[in-house]
Amino acid sequence: MEAGKDMADKRTSFQDMTLGAFREALASRQAVPGGGGAAALAGSLAASLLVMVGNLTVGKKKYAANEEEIKALMEQAEASAEKLLSLVDADAAAFRPLSEAYSLPAATEEEVRIRDEVMEQCLRDAAAVPLAICEEVNRVIPLLAALREKGSVLAVSDVGCAAALAEAALKSAALNVYVNTRLMKDRTYAEDLNGKCSDLTEKGRTASTVCSLVERQLKKTPNTQKKPAGGR
Repeated sequence: MEAGKDMADKRTSFQDMTLGAFREALASRQAVPGGGGAAALAGSLAASLLVMVGNLTVGKKKYAANEEEIKALMEQAEASAEKLLSLVDADAAAFRPLSEAYSLPAATEEEVRIRDEVMEQCLRDAAAVPLAICEEVNRVIPLLAALREKGSVLAVSDVGCAAALAEAALKSAALNVYVNTRLMKDRTYAEDLNGKCSDLTEKGRTASTVCSLVERQLKKTPNTQKKPAGGR
C-alpha cells in the first residue's frame, strides 16, 4: 500500500492527524495536502514558537517590566497559530475542486465554455487561501522583533527559528498564489492578486532581518555564561 494514500483519500482534518500521518499524507501521490498546506503549517509553527518564547518569559523577575506587553504578544501569536493551522485544511478544501475540474469534458464548444468558467472560479478559490496565509504570516512577523528584544534571552534561538519558519511560510504561500494566477484567463484579476502577494512578501522581509540578527547574536562568544545558551 502506498504510504499515506488512505489518509490522504479520507477527507479528515489534516490538523487532527499525528505528525507522522501528516508527513505520510504530504509525501503521497494525492493532490492534498501540498505546498499550500505545508506553508500554513510552517506559519503556525512560527507563531507557536513565539507563544513558547512568551511562556518562557512571563513570570520571570528579570522581565517583569514588559510582562503585560509580552502577554499581549502571546495572545496575538496564539490567534495566528490557530488561524494558520485551520488554513492547512482550507487550502486542501480549495484545491480539491480545481484538481477535479481538469477532468471535466471538453469535447464540444459548450463543454469547453463550461469547463473554462469552472476552472476560472476554481483557480480564484485556490489562490485565495495561500494569499490568506501570506496575510496571516504578516501578522506574525511584527511580533518577531519585539520578542527578540524583550523575550527571554535563553529563548532567542527560538525567535530565530520562528523567523526562519515565517519567512519560509510566506515565500511558499506566495508561490502557491502564483501557480494559480498564471493560469487565469482574467489577467486583470490575476495581476491584482500578484500585486497584493508581492506587497505582502516585501513587507515580510523583516523576518529575514530578525533571523540574521539572532544568528549574529548567537555567534558572539559570551564572557560569562551562567546557563546554557542553546535551545532555551
